[in-house]
Amino acid sequence: MSDTGGRGELSLGLSLSGIRSSTDMVSAAVAAEGFGFDSVWTSEAWGKDAFTPLGAIAAVTHRIRLGTAIAQISARTPGATAMTVLTLQELSGGRIDLGLGVSGPQVVEGWHGTSFARPLVATREYVTILRAMLAADHPVDIAGSIYSVPYRGPGATGLGKPLRSSLPGHPETSILIAAIGPRNVALATEVADGLLPYLWSPTRWKEAWGETLAAAPSGFSVAPTVFVSMGDDLEACRDALRPRIALHIGGMGSRNQNFYKDLIARYGYEKEATIIQDHYLAGDRKAARAAVSDSLVDDLALVGPVARISDQLDAWREGSPVTTMILEPTNLDDLETIAKLWGR
Repeated sequence: MSDTGGRGELSLGLSLSGIRSSTDMVSAAVAAEGFGFDSVWTSEAWGKDAFTPLGAIAAVTHRIRLGTAIAQISARTPGATAMTVLTLQELSGGRIDLGLGVSGPQVVEGWHGTSFARPLVATREYVTILRAMLAADHPVDIAGSIYSVPYRGPGATGLGKPLRSSLPGHPETSILIAAIGPRNVALATEVADGLLPYLWSPTRWKEAWGETLAAAPSGFSVAPTVFVSMGDDLEACRDALRPRIALHIGGMGSRNQNFYKDLIARYGYEKEATIIQDHYLAGDRKAARAAVSDSLVDDLALVGPVARISDQLDAWREGSPVTTMILEPTNLDDLETIAKLWGR
C-alpha cells in the first residue's frame, strides 16, 4: 500500500464497514484523520457500494488514505472498476488503495446473478486486465478464459477495438486481494500488492499461511480487519463480539463450503468451529454465540480494558507480517483512545 506502512512498521486503519449511515461514515473518516489514523476502508455486500462513500470522504479529507476492503470483482467489469478508481484517484490526489475480493456464491449468484465458478482464474485475469487499464499507457488487448478485452466471443459484433483510458494513469495504485484460503493467499502473493485477511490470529497465522507469506515479495502488504471491543467489563466486551465471530464461522457459507470455518479449524480450533457451525445451521444462534470461547475471541480481537488492549497490541506488533491493522471498533467513541494507544 502506498504510504501505509511496511515491514516492521505498522500503520493504523479504520474499517467503516459497520456504519450504516453514509453521513456517519464520512464523519468517522474525518475524525479518524484528525486523530492520526493512516487510512479508512469501506466495504460492500448487497447494500451500500464500496466506492461512492470514498468520493464523499475524499472531498472533506486531505491526508488519510482511502481503501476498499473489499470491492467485489463480480460487481463490475475490469473496465468499470478501472474508470471508478482512476476517477477517485483524480478526486483524492492519488490516495486510493484498491482491495478486491471474489465474495462468495451466495452473493455472487444470489445478488449479482453471475457464476461463482473458477474464482482463482477470475481473480488472476481481472487483476491482469485492471493493471493494464490503470497504467493507461497503451490500448488494452488481453484475452482470457473468463475476461477478455476487447470482447471477441459469441455474439460479438467484431467492432470492439483496444482502448486506452482517457484519464491519466495511476499504475502505482496498490491492489490488495481479500483471501483466507491457502490457494487464494498464494495467488495474492503472486499477482497483488497485498493481502486483506479476515479473522487473523497474531499467534496462529503461521499454521494457516506461514510458508506462503514468508515467500511473498518484498513490500507485500498484509492488512487484516480486526475487531475492537473496549471497556472495563471484559466479559461484556467479549459478548459484544461473539455474534460477529459466530456469524462468520457458522453462517457465512454452507456446511461443506465455509472459508471462515475452515480457517478457524486450521488455527487449531476445529472442534469448536464445528460446534459453532452445527448450532448456527440448526437455527440456534444463541448456542452458536455461547460456543465461541473466550480464548478464540481474545485470539482474533482486541478486547477489554484499555491497559489490556495495550498489552494485546504488542502481540500484533511483534513477529508478524502485518503491515496495517484495519480496526473495526464496536464504539466509534473509542477512536481517540485507540489512536492514543497506537502512538504510545
